[in-house]
Amino acid sequence: MKFGIFYEHQLPRPWNDGDELKLFQDALDQVELADNLGIDYAWEVEHHFLEEYSHSSAPEVFLAACSQRTKTIRLGHGIVLMPPNYNHPARVAERIATLDLVSNGRVEWGTGESSALLELGGYRVPVEQKRSQWREAVEQCANMMAMDPYPGYEGEHFSMPCRNVVPKPVQKPHPPLWVACSNRETIKLAARLGIGALTFAFVDTAEAKKWVDDYYHILKTECVPIGHAINPNIAMVTGFSVHPDAEEAKRRGMDGFRFFSYALGHHYIFGEHVPGRTDIWKGFEEARGALPDEGGNRGIGTPDEMRAHLRGFAEAGVDQVSFIQQGGRNTHEHICEALELFAHDVMPEFKENEAERQNRKMEELAPYLEQAMARKEKMAPLADHEIPKVVALGRQIAETSKPAAE
Repeated sequence: MKFGIFYEHQLPRPWNDGDELKLFQDALDQVELADNLGIDYAWEVEHHFLEEYSHSSAPEVFLAACSQRTKTIRLGHGIVLMPPNYNHPARVAERIATLDLVSNGRVEWGTGESSALLELGGYRVPVEQKRSQWREAVEQCANMMAMDPYPGYEGEHFSMPCRNVVPKPVQKPHPPLWVACSNRETIKLAARLGIGALTFAFVDTAEAKKWVDDYYHILKTECVPIGHAINPNIAMVTGFSVHPDAEEAKRRGMDGFRFFSYALGHHYIFGEHVPGRTDIWKGFEEARGALPDEGGNRGIGTPDEMRAHLRGFAEAGVDQVSFIQQGGRNTHEHICEALELFAHDVMPEFKENEAERQNRKMEELAPYLEQAMARKEKMAPLADHEIPKVVALGRQIAETSKPAAE
């Protein structure tokens, strides 16, 4: 298996001057450490207005900063919000390609739509259209990165004329494409569309096996790729706090993991929110006694407990596990100590045969992926004589303002 670290940039109230600055600077240090330790991925979300739960509204800026402090770690958008009201598809294509260039080809292009009314409503994304907007935008954004020029598009949710969207990414035809999956139906959709599944459901290993089996069965039999390449991978998230003493691991990490779940529930499921005034941490403290204590089966415990937890995912066929180590009031120092202990005591077992496993998997999938790509109906390119000319504005003004001939 491969491993990643996952960031929402959580910041519980009360907020003091300098807290956000420390949050972001600590996260940059953690990503740099993870790169030095050999961890494979750093994932960064995009969310808007979700106070305390996620202060990550410009992931492309954070990931660009990470790119200049690291050498090998993959830089993942986990995810870009794709409905055009959030981000015009051409702007996504430009940003993804630029990040791929400044990182020397290390971008993972995760996509999604969100189910939080604070951001859907804030950007006027109709709830009933968010999936169709996501699908249209993802397909066209992939076309923009792969085609020269992009022929233009008249769609249900956005339209634009023919343009050559530049720059183009290092990774051809575009960086690996993923979608956020919070339930089993979305993981099936990911397989049908030939994209990686970023799963955020905190499933146990028995449930993970069912999700993996669904994904790879559908990928082999029903896939029609939405992009210009297939990314056959499943990543799952888990809590993270590792210490030689199990109780100390829980003391350092359990509250942060439970706040992560509680704040997510507040914004997505059960909460009422007054912007700038609701105190989610206070609500969490009042509810703390009723929240479950899940310990080692959620990636929180000793190295042996973490090893057993991860073996279940590996045996289920999961390709990557990403750690939610930055949650609630988890401290920077404890996060760094846990990453170092994990990399020294746990990770080597899972890295030892990873390249061989990947090669076997891709050899097995190769004929199915070839068949799937053959089923894709690609956007037709324009012949040179069909590419429209765009006359510069200054010239148009000059030509329309010429005095009439005497």
